Amino acid sequence: MRSLVCAVVVCGASGLVAQTPRWVPAAGGGMTTTRGVMTSPPASVVAGRSWTALHAVEDRTRPVSVSSGGGRGGMFTTSRPEDRRVGADAGGDAKFKVVYVVLESQYQASMTAAVESINTGDSGVTCECVGYLLEELRDADNVEAFKKDLADANVFVGSLIFIQELADIVVEAVTAERDRLDAVVVFPSMPEVMRLNKVGTFTMSTIGQSKSVVSEFMKSKKKEDGSSFEEAMLKLLRTLPKVLKYLPGDKAKDAKSFMMSFQYWLGGSPENLRSMLLSLAATYVPAVQPRADLVQNEENHYVEEPVLLPDTGIWHPMADAVFEDAASYFDWLDREHASFAGLATDAPVVGVVLQKSHINTGDAGHYISLISELEARGAKVVCVYSGGLDFSGPIKRYFFQNGLVKVDSVINLTGFALVGGPASQDHPKAVETLTSLGVPYLVAVPLVFQSFQEWEASELGLHPVQVALQVSLPELDGAIEPIIFAGREGVTGKSVPLDDRISVLAQRSLKWAALRRKENKDKKVAVTIFQFPPDKGNVGTAAYLDVFGSILSVAKELKRKGYSLPDELDDMDAEALMDMVLNDKEAKYDSPSLNVLYRMPVDEYQRLTPYASELEANWGPPPGNLNSDGQNLVVYGAKLGNVFIGVQPTFGYEGDPMRLLFSKSASPHHGFAAYYTYLEKIFEADAVLHFGTHGSLEFMPGKQVGMSGACYPDRLAGTVPNLYYYAANNPSEATIAKRRSYAATISSLTPPAENAGLYKGLKELSELVSSYQGLRENAARGPSIVNSIVAAAYSCNLDKDLPAEITSLESYDAAKVSLDERDTVVGLVYRKLMEIESRLLPMGLHTVGVPPSAQEAIATLVSIAEIDRPEDDVVGLPRIVAKSLGRPLEEIYRNADEGVLADVELLQKITLAVRASVKALVDASTDADGRVKEVTPMAKLMASAPVFGKLAVPYRKALVDSGFAKAADDAALTPLFEYLEFCLNQVVADNELGALVEALDGVYIEPGPGGDPIRNPKVLPTGKNMHALDPQSIPTSAAVDCAKRVVDKLLDKLKTVGDDGAVAYPESIAFTLWGTDNIKTYGESLAQVMELVGVRPMPDALGRVNKLQLVPLEELGRPRIDVVVTCSGVFRDLFINQMNLLDRAVKLAAEADEPLESNFVRKHAIEQAKEMGVSVRQAATRVFSNAAGSYSANVGLAVENGGWESEAQLQEQFVGRKGFAFDSDRPGMMNQQTDLFKAALSTVDVTFQNLDSSEISVSDVSHYFDSDPTKVVQGLRKDGRKPMAMMADTTTANAQVRTLAETVRLDARTKLLNPKFYEGMLASGYEGTREITKRLKNTMGWSATSGEVDNFVYEDANDTFIKDPEMQKRLLDTNPNAFRDMITTFLEANGRGYWDTDDENIERLQDLYQEVEDRLEGIQA
Repeated sequence: MRSLVCAVVVCGASGLVAQTPRWVPAAGGGMTTTRGVMTSPPASVVAGRSWTALHAVEDRTRPVSVSSGGGRGGMFTTSRPEDRRVGADAGGDAKFKVVYVVLESQYQASMTAAVESINTGDSGVTCECVGYLLEELRDADNVEAFKKDLADANVFVGSLIFIQELADIVVEAVTAERDRLDAVVVFPSMPEVMRLNKVGTFTMSTIGQSKSVVSEFMKSKKKEDGSSFEEAMLKLLRTLPKVLKYLPGDKAKDAKSFMMSFQYWLGGSPENLRSMLLSLAATYVPAVQPRADLVQNEENHYVEEPVLLPDTGIWHPMADAVFEDAASYFDWLDREHASFAGLATDAPVVGVVLQKSHINTGDAGHYISLISELEARGAKVVCVYSGGLDFSGPIKRYFFQNGLVKVDSVINLTGFALVGGPASQDHPKAVETLTSLGVPYLVAVPLVFQSFQEWEASELGLHPVQVALQVSLPELDGAIEPIIFAGREGVTGKSVPLDDRISVLAQRSLKWAALRRKENKDKKVAVTIFQFPPDKGNVGTAAYLDVFGSILSVAKELKRKGYSLPDELDDMDAEALMDMVLNDKEAKYDSPSLNVLYRMPVDEYQRLTPYASELEANWGPPPGNLNSDGQNLVVYGAKLGNVFIGVQPTFGYEGDPMRLLFSKSASPHHGFAAYYTYLEKIFEADAVLHFGTHGSLEFMPGKQVGMSGACYPDRLAGTVPNLYYYAANNPSEATIAKRRSYAATISSLTPPAENAGLYKGLKELSELVSSYQGLRENAARGPSIVNSIVAAAYSCNLDKDLPAEITSLESYDAAKVSLDERDTVVGLVYRKLMEIESRLLPMGLHTVGVPPSAQEAIATLVSIAEIDRPEDDVVGLPRIVAKSLGRPLEEIYRNADEGVLADVELLQKITLAVRASVKALVDASTDADGRVKEVTPMAKLMASAPVFGKLAVPYRKALVDSGFAKAADDAALTPLFEYLEFCLNQVVADNELGALVEALDGVYIEPGPGGDPIRNPKVLPTGKNMHALDPQSIPTSAAVDCAKRVVDKLLDKLKTVGDDGAVAYPESIAFTLWGTDNIKTYGESLAQVMELVGVRPMPDALGRVNKLQLVPLEELGRPRIDVVVTCSGVFRDLFINQMNLLDRAVKLAAEADEPLESNFVRKHAIEQAKEMGVSVRQAATRVFSNAAGSYSANVGLAVENGGWESEAQLQEQFVGRKGFAFDSDRPGMMNQQTDLFKAALSTVDVTFQNLDSSEISVSDVSHYFDSDPTKVVQGLRKDGRKPMAMMADTTTANAQVRTLAETVRLDARTKLLNPKFYEGMLASGYEGTREITKRLKNTMGWSATSGEVDNFVYEDANDTFIKDPEMQKRLLDTNPNAFRDMITTFLEANGRGYWDTDDENIERLQDLYQEVEDRLEGIQA
């Protein structure tokens, strides 16, 4: 047997030349392996047919250009349908025309070859064929051409049409011609597209609507084994004879024709497709029917039986056959191929999942390139495929042998979810399969809708539809590292391997595999901590995480697992570890006071960092001024044996106004690049562990999703596995880290929560309110107590949260008002106190590996118990109690909010009863150490004491003791408390250290959702590979319902009623949309926007939310409110398809033919179109964000670092950086439209944001004020009026809408000014002091952007932290840099006019600043 040489010439760095892999004869026998070159015996024989590599990869001697083919193309691609037209010049009287639409282009070459084969044959039949990629139908010109082609076509073929708005186009166009067409064959697609099928008398017109033999078979298979539509069709093929016997003769014949066509299509080769086309034409096309006998005569070989690969198997381009069992493959691999390829017996084994259609259609060049690369790097490869889109079976069948896992890592090259592909997924089945396999699971992505050059030139990166289908969905399976590995050649549609991406993918998969084989004592781990903002005591920054305590916990666990760490670690505490890393915890980011571990000479840096010269345009020649001693680049950190703890360098442009404004084009500085060069090439880390939320790596410049080798996150991450402890409540930014820096995230808990409680004057005020009830009817003392309550409320600054007519001490006298009016005053004060008291407050900082105690879990469980969960058949406890009283819960909420004293008291009584019941549940499972080791089921308690009935069950007894005996009998308590038992188990469970250890052993990390554990307890336990959600699933119907309630409350607060009774509404509201918020709430704020404009989001036939319906004005009952939507950079990355939905919704409203007084969207769009000389549709642009790859307005950075001169500068930053418009007519293109942005903002009456979680509020992070446009709008409005600033608070079951000022006051009272909060933080020492300062700084940020911070907030904070000498000392001793920052913030707030105070306070601050400076400089007073 002569051998063949595989010459793999792949696309080089220039992207200009690529040659498809090809097999050519080689001299001599045997096989050798070199980089990119393989030799081997010829490939396989299947079913009597030669399936050689020549078939798998078309033999070409001419270079294949990667150009797009030129000319006008689709909206995302410059490919042209005309490039797929073949046979147009063919003549003859037996000619037929075929038009096809497909999702991907791999069928193009086979269809072209099939048609050419027909036209050059001697059957007398000729064919014209033209194909459209689904995405090309976004282009109006292409749609017209498509309709024109259909008008004289005979046969239409469609496959994988799963994008709703494009499916609608296909359905409309084909429906218009369906009756005239001779045959319509549609393979797995959306139901409405499948209903187009027409093959003689066989149709699928009732699919999804009524019973048919075929549809019933599909349903039965799905019920039996969860089969997807395509899987069920494959099973139907195999059982076709059984099904056909139930059909009448003609229908049986036509059904067989359809199913045979599907078999040919799945076969994919030119021969199979030729047979399919000729068979359909001879049977159904009148012009060809006279030649049917000739065409279908078996002896003539025009139409032959389908030639198919087995449904599943192991494929290797060098093998003689497809293998249908693992034993025979591994026997061939070890006995023949490994020796030819020079592979060691104990070589790592990489499992690869392939798409069968690429093998069938001869479009496997990109697959062969990766196989070649892996084998050239010394790995064995096991490539499996499935005939359908469920790959769990092949994994279970072929990646195990004799019960043992045979692979060390897995790469899925299909880009799809493991089970179900693009249409419907079964993530639990996928997770079960991957957990049983237990190895790292990478899903790489081939470009489908873009040519190589288009992707390379795109700031956006990967096409938005691919992001949704081939990045977001695999993440739910636990997939990591969405590396682009292949492009598409524009003219032929062939897949082209991308050389550098193939190399990166191979290296990263092998380094993950190496973790399974390397002994722990030899593994090196690089722990990376952050410092943000730089300077001022911020080394070790991470949201709500005790970083150094957590690192110590990790290091000790690794030592127990056999990692090489020194014995001194056993007695080390967190303070000692911190001193070791910082050398001086009073750290300054550009100072040698940080411990310098390594000095990297410039020549070494340049030699080891290939892109070093590219950084010079921004930073000059190395070493530069950052992370430099003037001669060398320095790496800060410390080593403990084989564990390095390093400090990630800063962005580098903090405090520089121009870089903050234009940082989109920035690059990392030399010190940043040197740090990651050190990790990979000098320290030689086996894995990097980024510690906490969050660092800078994932936010470095580069594509939004789908990194290229020129993107800085990709360059910096290199080839080292990246593990990342990320806060469980922040799935959106964690997802950015997964996609842009290839992080495998491990979720970590946020601190346990407690109720904020009352303190100082608020507590005294509460006692006054309590005394009122007994004396309310006392004619003398009742009014006197009310006057005292009002005075005390005034001294606590609560007067600002009460109606103006009752809070003026000069005019208010309780004796002059009625008893009911006094009750209302007291009720309003009481309600405000309870609002403050019950607010959840994160306590201290979390340490990795330390779960909350039983008592610490109670407040979280109480909040879980308050929420109705209809999807789980769980009724919230407050609703159960209210029902026992015969009261609707909403009525109690509403009355309490309005100050109805009896219902304020009742609501507080219900709240206390809920707390008591949940505490009883927890106490029953708490051990002597205050921990929950095992939850005691309530059913067990009842069984042990049946005689005592409900009193034997602690939570029922607690309700009885609280005065709600009837509620204690409610049957709804049983499912609620069973759910709470499950949640308690989740809350106190812990796998943060276990998941890390397993990940370092190369074990698959179980995926889990991120978000708010109160809304979704499945976020817990932590230690999961965190993911977001299917972006096409939001907003959910529940989110739409919640959104309507919030919008109704908002408009109730904002609308005014004139003297004539006319109701006036705000005309325009500016919205801010956040990624994490929409993940946690399943799209509530997204739905709020659509509710305001009066557009209803609708699911398609597959349940994906991508359809819209204009709500009639009569049903809406009010005008359509205009909106201006500013999306965070993270929202843009995760939900660009929802931005499409929003833009379509606004434009739908703008183009509605309605009165302008009832449609403010249309009113403003018409005005702005006239002013700007654009169309109404263009003027209705209302969805904005950052440029692709850019994040935030940088207002927060400027405030945090003091790098701003005036508010005008902040406003310019906001407009400049957030003014990139999204246009659904060109989806995915973010174009700067500053004038449109300003025009839209200039009409805004109200600014609005949402708070969805008690863990993150307005002062906890800078994000909220960073995106606040309140003062921006004021500057743009023609009347100069400041818009009203509002916030929705959906952190509790009783959603609230407040002014921004109210929200800031509430947040300050419950956190910054609350002893429970700041004492909890101070207990954490160095990091806790920083957290207090951060909240003061963020409060000042709100002053800068909105002017909605009351003076008393600064005054009371000054009294708390500055006036008290003992507090001064505590802050100075724990973190002098953070304390200095606090002093600076007070002085800055005064200097900028945000805080009016006396000279004594300012002088004290100035003296204190100098004292701290002296302390930091080592000068003794």
